[in-house]
This record gives sequence, C-alpha cells and structure tokens, in this order.
Amino acid sequence: MRGNRAAKEPAKYDTFEVPVQRSTTVLDALLHAKQYEDHSIGIRYSCRMASCGSCGMKINGIPRLACYTKISELEGSTITVEPLANFPHIRDLVTDFTQFFDHHKKVEPYVHSGKADMDTAQVNVMSEFMQSPEEVDKFLQFSYCIKCGLCYSACPTVAMDTQFPGPQALGQAYRYFADNRDEATKKRLDMIDDKHGIFRCHFAGSCSSVCPKGVDPALGIQLLRGHLLGFSSNEKKVAELKDRSKQA
Repeated sequence: MRGNRAAKEPAKYDTFEVPVQRSTTVLDALLHAKQYEDHSIGIRYSCRMASCGSCGMKINGIPRLACYTKISELEGSTITVEPLANFPHIRDLVTDFTQFFDHHKKVEPYVHSGKADMDTAQVNVMSEFMQSPEEVDKFLQFSYCIKCGLCYSACPTVAMDTQFPGPQALGQAYRYFADNRDEATKKRLDMIDDKHGIFRCHFAGSCSSVCPKGVDPALGIQLLRGHLLGFSSNEKKVAELKDRSKQA
C-alpha cells in the first residue's frame, strides 16, 4: 500500500512483478521493486536476519517480518503488503514507533538494584549477580523481544485504547518483574495497575501468535495478573495452576 501522510496523499495500491526463487523473501521482492521499478518506495529495514525488527509490516493481512517471510511459504501468486496497524502512518510501509517506544520506556525496562556498583571511588571492586539456570528460565523467553511491533499491531485493545501499554511493554514488565536481581517489584506492579493498564487486556492471544521470536507476551500478561490478584509483599512466588479437570 502506498501513501504519504505528510503530503495528505490518499492510500492506494501499486502492483509490481518481481522474479521469485525458492529462497526469495518478501523483503527481497520489495527491494527488487525499489531498485529496478520505483525508487520512491518507502520501507524500513536493516539486518535482514530477523534480529533488528525493522521490517515489520502486514503481509497478506498478518503482521510479519518481511525478511523472515519467504514468498514460497505464502499462498497465491499475489502478495499484499501494508503498513502495520495501530501505528501512525508516515509513508508507504513506514510507520511511527514513537508511541510504541514511549510505552516501552514507561515500564522502566532495566534492572533496579541497590547493589549495583555506583561508587566511582571503587572502580576496581565489582559486584557479581549470581543466578541459577532455574532463575534465568523464569524470564529468558521474554528477553528475546526485538521490539518489532508485530504484537502491538495485532492487539485489538491497542486499537481501541492508545493509552494501553500494549503486549510488548507488558511482556517486558514481566521480564524484569520475574528477574530475581530486580528490587522494584511493587513499583512495577503499580505501573501497570490502572484503568488503562494490564486489566484492559482481553486475552485475544493474537500478540503471541504473530511474535517471530516466540516471546509469548500473552503469557507474561496473565502471570502478572496472577501476581496482582494474589500478591505477597514478602517474596515473589510463581503462580500455581489449579487442576480443574475433575470438577463437574
């Protein structure tokens, strides 16, 4: 889909025919069209290996990474690409991530610890944060987030409430909440517990289904909800699942 928001151009669709091989990705096809047919195509990309998250867009109606999506894996001979939903449109396939990153920053995505080495007089004295494999496993999955915005685009709650943090920010809130090095447990729960916060999530699960890195932000949101509903100020506890299979 083409269009320039600044110039107030109406949205339209242009069609390009590109050569396709078995390994051709959607990003490869777009760059071929940009190089040989229309230099004005607006697209954002960088690493081309599904690590930077820059080339997120809707491909055949589903939020995906263009560099991670092979044309041979898609149905039909026509591929439709559009800018991500729930983001302000800039031009063609480029969207504005300002609001997305503002939500990310508000959850303070870093470890809060009073044990960090902040005394410049002791530069040669370093502290060590020991973690067992079991402690790392509690948050490791959520640390794989590349901030591509696909989950944010797929979220129906974000579409209705721009003040809702979104699955990416809430998933990262759980990532640091579950980290045993972090000491801002109550503060993190207070950040997300308001009328536009975590309980606005309808648990559609679309955020997890489109994540290219398997982060599963919907799981993080549900785990945070469990702590908010039964939180102990003395220690962090993993929520226990009740066996309801034997109930009538």
